[in-house]
Amino acid sequence: MHALLRTTVLSATMSAVKKVERLTFPFQTPDPFLFAVYHDDKYPPGDGQMRAPRTGNGADFDPSREYRMYHGERVPGFPQHPHRGFETITATMEGLVDHTDSVGNAGRYGQGDVQWMTAGKGIVHGEMFPLVNDDAPNPLRLFQIWLNLPARSKMVDTAFVMHWAEDVQSVTDTDAGYELVVWAGELMGCAGQKPPPASWAADANNDVAVYFVTVHPGGAFTLPPSKMGAVSNRYAYFFEGDAVTIDAREIPAKSAVEMDAGAEAKIAVPASASASASLLVLQGRPIGEPVAQHGPFVMNTREEIMQAFSDYQRTQFGGWPWPEDAVVFPKDKGRFALLNGTETRPPNATAGAKEEL
Repeated sequence: MHALLRTTVLSATMSAVKKVERLTFPFQTPDPFLFAVYHDDKYPPGDGQMRAPRTGNGADFDPSREYRMYHGERVPGFPQHPHRGFETITATMEGLVDHTDSVGNAGRYGQGDVQWMTAGKGIVHGEMFPLVNDDAPNPLRLFQIWLNLPARSKMVDTAFVMHWAEDVQSVTDTDAGYELVVWAGELMGCAGQKPPPASWAADANNDVAVYFVTVHPGGAFTLPPSKMGAVSNRYAYFFEGDAVTIDAREIPAKSAVEMDAGAEAKIAVPASASASASLLVLQGRPIGEPVAQHGPFVMNTREEIMQAFSDYQRTQFGGWPWPEDAVVFPKDKGRFALLNGTETRPPNATAGAKEEL
């Protein structure tokens, strides 16, 4: 009788929460992830040339401002810069991004689109945020997430895939009070679109998942255990909202929560909360290799980092085929992807259609 009672009490008090930390910038991330940052910029109307009212200082990351120029001068964003040894996943909610790279690929994406790029042996790319509306604000909300590559894949060819918002799968449960968007992995009958071929995520056994969860006041969402159990790492980032609980534990706003991926977790927002809670969930089986990182290069050893700098100085990773360091496409271009010389557009899109922000 006492043994049965003890087992019942233990199971009732078990929680998927392992550790809660103050959210850093960039977010602290577990292997196989390297980096995650949330961009939330309230850009004003553009000036007709997609420019902001003020000039950037070259390194504008001030979180206290309504918007940041980042490395841009008049158009906010990140002019051409190199990468080697990992992947970028850029998952958008609002706003537009103009992409160009040293392979000659390009695109304008946003409004729920996801761009997944394998830097591999080396690529130079630019990411600019055009203010296409000159008669209305141009809000920008997106995540950029860096996913590591194992040593055997560090020097693979570069790759680029676009997942249009129309194809990104999601669930809205108004009765339970939550919304789920699956950017990678599988959950609640939704599956992320296919990653690039050399990605750590391309093997389902690596259990890579990226979820965006919104829980409304009075609502709840139950995150099931990972299919790989506790072998995988799992973090939840409470980045917007004022109140949330995980397994009945109150989580402070702006927190990173390390979780047991082998356990179910109930995410709930009290009915008294003044706002919905938004969480990013990152999950994956760790690569388990040494990480050597310096700026835009991520390898396994310091010697490989030095070689990356040498290779970039010598080859520029193929050179920059665009007329400007910070390329912005025409205002009426619309969403598109240019890959290996072929331009595609989202389902049912028409060239020149204005994007509604």
